[in-house]
Amino acid sequence: MNNKIDELKDILQPILEKHDFFLVDLEFVHERGDWYLRVYADKKGGITIDDCALISEEYGEKLDELDPIDPAYYLEVSSPGAERPIKNDEDLSNYEGDYVNVSLYQKIDGSKTFEGTLTEVTDDEIKLTIKVKNLKKQVNITRDKIAKIRLAIEF
Repeated sequence: MNNKIDELKDILQPILEKHDFFLVDLEFVHERGDWYLRVYADKKGGITIDDCALISEEYGEKLDELDPIDPAYYLEVSSPGAERPIKNDEDLSNYEGDYVNVSLYQKIDGSKTFEGTLTEVTDDEIKLTIKVKNLKKQVNITRDKIAKIRLAIEF
């Protein structure tokens, strides 16, 4: 199945790149008797319903042309959500400058959770700008201490 997913991603990637979108996730699943090919895409600033329709139309045409999937399926293209998890290094780099929530395996400065603006991503660490009593503070977090990271909505 992983080879099929990789093939489907390879078909999709040029379409996404052409429009400055990026792939968040792609899954091919069997649910309630039907097959679904689900594409979760995004772009800097957020993806719109019109963007999803554009991807669906272009990807659908390419899939019809190449016919890489044997069973009948439904193609669904959507946003990954406002507070979606960040799953890989590429995603992390795409969201530099955005507001995120970081959960840690062990405490830093007495806390296992931080919310702030992701200001820098390196191979070894991330840097967040957080607010502490209305003052901005930079927190450096080594990547091995991160349990999970997701986008967050700033209030």
